[in-house]
Amino acid sequence: MKRVMATGAGGPAGINFILSLRLAPEKLFTVGTEASPHFFYLAPTDKTYLVPRAEERDYIDKLNEIIRKERIEFLHAQTDAEVAVVSENREKIEANTFLPSKRAVKICQDKLESAKIWLRKGIPTAKTIEIRSEKDVNRAFEEFGSPIWIRARRGAGGRGSTPAPNKETALSWIEYWETRGMKWEFIAQEYLPGRNIGFHSLWKNGELVTSMARERLEYIYPHLAPSGITGTPAVQRTIHDEDVNKIATEAVLAIDSNFNGIACVDLKENKEGVPCVTEINAARMFTTAFFFSYASKILRKDYYANIPYLYVKLAYEESVPDIPKYNILPENVYWIRHVDAPAKLVKNGKVLGEMYSWCIL
Repeated sequence: MKRVMATGAGGPAGINFILSLRLAPEKLFTVGTEASPHFFYLAPTDKTYLVPRAEERDYIDKLNEIIRKERIEFLHAQTDAEVAVVSENREKIEANTFLPSKRAVKICQDKLESAKIWLRKGIPTAKTIEIRSEKDVNRAFEEFGSPIWIRARRGAGGRGSTPAPNKETALSWIEYWETRGMKWEFIAQEYLPGRNIGFHSLWKNGELVTSMARERLEYIYPHLAPSGITGTPAVQRTIHDEDVNKIATEAVLAIDSNFNGIACVDLKENKEGVPCVTEINAARMFTTAFFFSYASKILRKDYYANIPYLYVKLAYEESVPDIPKYNILPENVYWIRHVDAPAKLVKNGKVLGEMYSWCIL
């Protein structure tokens, strides 16, 4: 039996990852780690351990202690902070990992550097300016028009992001976070008004194994964020789009031609309807990875779209089936979810499955 450990196991993405492994055609023994003493109880793993935050000095030592105790063979890091630390210390981890290169992880976690690469290589992305002074904000409005998009240079969940219609709003927004003690660097980007798309992909040695794209239609509690984006969607649907597939693939290879593991690509359409890459979440799953895993079980009657399980198989150097590289699921399949509500899989107005109807934690 494979013995797998997942960090961030009590957060939405960690839970989705572990539930996907529960759908695998083989039994896996799962161990979770969680830095929150409250979310610790939400982890659906066989065993769960409370650990220090990734930024703390003894974090790697604690992971290795658990790895030895539970005889863990493979470690998956889920949150951005944990991915960064595990990636940099991968040689010290006493279990296998399946990660992109250290350089690729660093670039993908830096929205300014990744945008520079895509712009240089002609891959559609938002025009980007680093904000170091008021002059940079002025230049952003001159070059991009109004509104512009302000966001933190690093971080997940739409960190520090908002549309700004004028210079005063942009500067006040940055000052607000500074007064709260957030030492974030900010960037200004061209505002992209079109569809919000996620491209979930799995790679081995620069070869795309499989992928699926989805459109985010509504977010959980959008009214709580000025941008309307709160990090995780309440309503999303699968899409088939050749431009999305092509651009997302080129964006990953532009970062690393030998990319390994998970690449979750965010794209947003510009005013001409061209999908533009906004970031790549490297080495970690989207928060709703279970959507595709469950849809694969219900619609395909197989695990071919269970990207977390395929990822684990590749990490164990096992072969995976010869499956399509793109559009692994039908289009217009909806995943509708909310806080304290059973997530539902819907197609053509018909509920095909309900998360809580088969999954009792």
